Amino acid sequence: MKHFVYLFSLLTFTACKENKPKVEENIEQKAQRIHEKIITIDTHNDININNFNDSINYTQRLDTQINLPKMDEGGLDVTWLIVYTGQDTLSDEGFAKAEGNAMSKFEAIHRLCEEIAPDQIELALNSDDVRRIYQAKKKVAMIGVENAYPMGEDLSNFKKYFDLGARYISLSHNGHSQFSDSNTGEKDNVWLHNGLSELGQEAVKEMNRLGIMIDVSHPSKEAMKQMVALSKAPIIASHSSARALCDHSRNLDDEQLKLMKENGGVVQTVAFSSYLNTKKDEAYNAYIKTILEKVADSMGLEWYSRDQFPSLTDEQKEAFMENYPKVKKIGISMVEKIPGAPKMVDVSDFVDHIDYMVDLIGIDHVGISSDFDGGGGIKGWSDASETFNVTLELVKRGYTEEEIAKLWGENLLRVLDEVQAVAAELQKT
Repeated sequence: MKHFVYLFSLLTFTACKENKPKVEENIEQKAQRIHEKIITIDTHNDININNFNDSINYTQRLDTQINLPKMDEGGLDVTWLIVYTGQDTLSDEGFAKAEGNAMSKFEAIHRLCEEIAPDQIELALNSDDVRRIYQAKKKVAMIGVENAYPMGEDLSNFKKYFDLGARYISLSHNGHSQFSDSNTGEKDNVWLHNGLSELGQEAVKEMNRLGIMIDVSHPSKEAMKQMVALSKAPIIASHSSARALCDHSRNLDDEQLKLMKENGGVVQTVAFSSYLNTKKDEAYNAYIKTILEKVADSMGLEWYSRDQFPSLTDEQKEAFMENYPKVKKIGISMVEKIPGAPKMVDVSDFVDHIDYMVDLIGIDHVGISSDFDGGGGIKGWSDASETFNVTLELVKRGYTEEEIAKLWGENLLRVLDEVQAVAAELQKT
């Protein structure tokens, strides 16, 4: 009888336990679970080589928007560190000076991964590397080149950059290069090549052959169309948004977005305020301008407006970019306390662009980038420590775990795989 009573009690307890309603996770818990599970990739983070030495480096929580502590705090797994050089004269002297700058940035990235913090971050050259390093619970670095200008007119430099770890390259930046016209030509309708130069056309073929992703974020629309027509592999826009929502020459219009889909590529939506909501950004910047000038003056720093930037020396640009985050952080905190002040461009504005592009060209062709330490950053995703907020907004908008994984990196890794597969075939011939 005792055994019967015990068995009855056990069955009753088990039935009650099974019928007990499950506790539903709230939106934030769901977002946190997804964010921790997937690989998060940001395809555009600029660097200052002064932050890559024994005493000052990314193992510390610097004022930079990207560093290892902030990546840890925000759950950002992969950072594409950028070898950027500004546009100068198309001369041997200009090329040589730019090459020195580019090499110093390659060296800085390798120093971080191989000498400063090899136990915390490792350089990846393909998607298998990304997944292996991620599984080892280390951060992942990859290298993108913003402007092929420092390569001069020697196509063998593409192999040199590839061997140094470059896995995407933009053929121009803000100014026409020897390879390609820039989007900046729209301002005065003055073009150098009407798209790509003959050298630029050969560069596209060489990047296909090597397995380097072609980045169309800065070249002109005509150059971009020519790259799509020439390339045997998918291309990327490493940091661009939708022109239909924000009419800036750095963004892609609907025709370009549809070409990206046909090509099989991916557009990495960028968290750069003036490429997301022009009206909102201009109103905020007009309001904060004098505040930032006063903050900089109180700190004894030189401060420049965006229209002054192209005329600055490299030293002035470097000093400005180093001080920019500190000054802006103080200025923003001051504005937030002022009643009725204009609102900053925020994560909601950012995801509006993701929504638009997903609706137009599909979930498989859209990704995420910040342009941190190069002018990027918005309210809610002002540095890597706030990366989770992007995932949270995506969950609020109804994106599934699979869709969020694609946006945060799987689409980009697919393109990288396809580009490298095309290269393997081309190298056989």
